[in-house]
Amino acid sequence: MFVITSMPVGGAETLLVNLMRRMNPANVIPEVVCLKEAGPLGDQIASEFKVHTNLLAGKYDPRVLPRLAHLMHRRGVDVIVTVGAGDKMFWGRLAAKLAGVPVITSALHSTGWPDGVGRLNRQLTGITDGFIAVADSHGEFMTSFEGFPAEKVHVIRNGVDCERFVPSSTAGQSLRQELDIPAEAPIVGLVAALRSEKNHTMLLETAALIRDQNPHSRLAQTHWVLIGDGPERAGIEKRRDELKLGNHVHLLGTRHDTPKLVAGLDVFALTSLNEASPVSILEALACGVPVVATDVGSISESVLEGRTGHLVASEDVPAMAHAVSSLLGDPTSARQMGQIGRQHVLATGSLDSMVRGYESLVTALYDAKVDRVNAKSAAVAKVSSETP
Repeated sequence: MFVITSMPVGGAETLLVNLMRRMNPANVIPEVVCLKEAGPLGDQIASEFKVHTNLLAGKYDPRVLPRLAHLMHRRGVDVIVTVGAGDKMFWGRLAAKLAGVPVITSALHSTGWPDGVGRLNRQLTGITDGFIAVADSHGEFMTSFEGFPAEKVHVIRNGVDCERFVPSSTAGQSLRQELDIPAEAPIVGLVAALRSEKNHTMLLETAALIRDQNPHSRLAQTHWVLIGDGPERAGIEKRRDELKLGNHVHLLGTRHDTPKLVAGLDVFALTSLNEASPVSILEALACGVPVVATDVGSISESVLEGRTGHLVASEDVPAMAHAVSSLLGDPTSARQMGQIGRQHVLATGSLDSMVRGYESLVTALYDAKVDRVNAKSAAVAKVSSETP
């Protein structure tokens, strides 16, 4: 059972859908709990998997604990995987302990704790059998900086479906037609939930700077495509209007055709303040699209400087503008970086390898727990038989 807050169209949520769909039902039967509403992706998979929703009435609703524990007990859950930090990590693990779930694990998809629940989450380390990191450097960060026990940290690299995310010679034309973008205008975009940590404001300021620095160049005609939705939408729209970017910035909201949209970009740009190993970057590279991203978390394991794209310091708008402009100004180099990027993802970030990692980990942890229980029961039975 995976425990998550909700399932909007975002990196971790998309990753979860792909993972569940590829798991071997002979070994693992996945279910998901959305503490709040299902969200678009939760609704999408409801016909394929058990999706439990609306267990949490508010952020500090203590009644979620007996509800969640009862659900886990009734469903006969063997393994819990909480997805992300915050309240679901806390309530999910505590309820699993109360319900007697044999294996309790947490998959983390970012660096740092997002809210005050972090301190409470640390207190549950002792009842947690495993913490899942999404990249090598992310695992090192969890042990050296966050202080998780090294023996409990397991690295399972994020993976994408390289049969869905593929280069396309027609996707760019299709995207231009949909959004009424001139044929000669470059397109830069990203896929990310509209949340504060994704720092979309930096992307808008980058767009304005490129326009102002190149008033008579085709770069001034660049269009910017933002795929995803979230609580920051109104603020992003306001900042777009303040910067007079007008119809050059397209907020597409939630979309289920992201492979086609991403393949239509000339450059993928991610401006996050913190990340671990974002799936959206892997998807872009799998489509042969070069990436410019802030150098945070484990992004440097996917965006290889000068080979699959460019890295810039967090919140460095001039550097982001320069890197994006250089790729848009040299299509041959950008195309080569995209090709290298796809090969890199095929070698290190496939969906199948991620699925095998999860299946192997949860079954190994479960078998080890069962073996310990059986050994303890055998020892107790032996002592009882020898007692006069």
